[in-house]
Amino acid sequence: METVASWQGVAHRYGAITALEEFSLDLAAGQIVGLLGPNGAGKSTAIKLLVGLLRCQQGSVQLFGQPPQQRAARLGLGAMLQVTALPDTLSLVEQLTLFASCYPDPLTPDQALQRVGLSDLGSRRYAALSGGQQRRAQLALALVGKPRLLVLDEPTTGMDLESRQAFRQTLLAAREEGCAVLLASHDLPEVEALADRVALIGHGRLLADDTPARIRARVAVRRLRCRSALSAEQLRDWPQVQQIHAENGFLHILSQQPEALLRRLLAEDAQLSELEVRGADLEQALETLKANVDSGAAA
Repeated sequence: METVASWQGVAHRYGAITALEEFSLDLAAGQIVGLLGPNGAGKSTAIKLLVGLLRCQQGSVQLFGQPPQQRAARLGLGAMLQVTALPDTLSLVEQLTLFASCYPDPLTPDQALQRVGLSDLGSRRYAALSGGQQRRAQLALALVGKPRLLVLDEPTTGMDLESRQAFRQTLLAAREEGCAVLLASHDLPEVEALADRVALIGHGRLLADDTPARIRARVAVRRLRCRSALSAEQLRDWPQVQQIHAENGFLHILSQQPEALLRRLLAEDAQLSELEVRGADLEQALETLKANVDSGAAA
C-alpha cells in the first residue's frame, strides 16, 4: 500500500521536556490507524508535526513525500483537531464555500454536508448548532478538499449517539475510497471498532504498532468472571491475580496465569459457578504493554 505520511526517527523537545524520542510510524492509503497513549505521551506533538503546525527538530516528517509545510502536500490533507474555532455568524454553506476555495477540486458544500448527515442544516449558523452537530460540521470542513489523508484528534468529543454513528459511517466510506485516516482518541471501543492498526505511544516512543487483534494476542492477560464463595478481598493477594473487583455478585479477575488461578479457585471453592474466561480487550492489552515497558525502563 502507498505510504502517504511518515515520521522517521523524530525527536522533539520543549525546553527540558522531551515530547518525542526516536518516534517512527508510517500511514498507508486505505487504512485507519488509531493513535493511542496517555496524556503527555506525545500524540499532540506528533499530529502538530504532521499537519505543519510545528517544524521537525530532529529526524524526518513527510507528508506525501514532502515536508508538511509545503502547500502542495497540505492540499492532500484534511484535519479535525481537538480545539477548533470557527466564525459563529457564518452558515455551514458559507463556511464550506470558504474552505473549498482553497482546493483545486473540492466537494460542493452540499456533498460535504451529505457525507456527515447534515444536509438539512446548510443554512444554519454555526453558533446555532448543537455540540455534536458542530463536530460533524468540522468533519465536513475536513472532508471538503477531498483529502488523501484525514487527521482526527479526539473527533467524537461532544458527539451524541446519532453523531457518533454518522461519524463512523463517514470514516468507513473515506477508507473505502482509499483515504488514509489517523484517529487519535481516548475512546478505545471506537478505535477498536474502526482501526485497521493501532499505534501505542508512551514517553514519546512507539510502543506497539499492529492490528487490534494481534495486540490483544501479544499479552497473556485473561479475563475471568465467576460466582464464588470467596471474596475479592480473600483473592486480592493471590500471586495469580493481577486485578480483581466484585460487581453484581460476580468476581471479575485479570490474570496472566489463568490456568494456575483456575486450579486454585476450584481447589478452594467446590461451588464455583458461572465461570467465563476470555482474552483481554484492547484497553487491558494496551495497559499491560505500557506497564511492561514502564517496568523495564524503571529497572
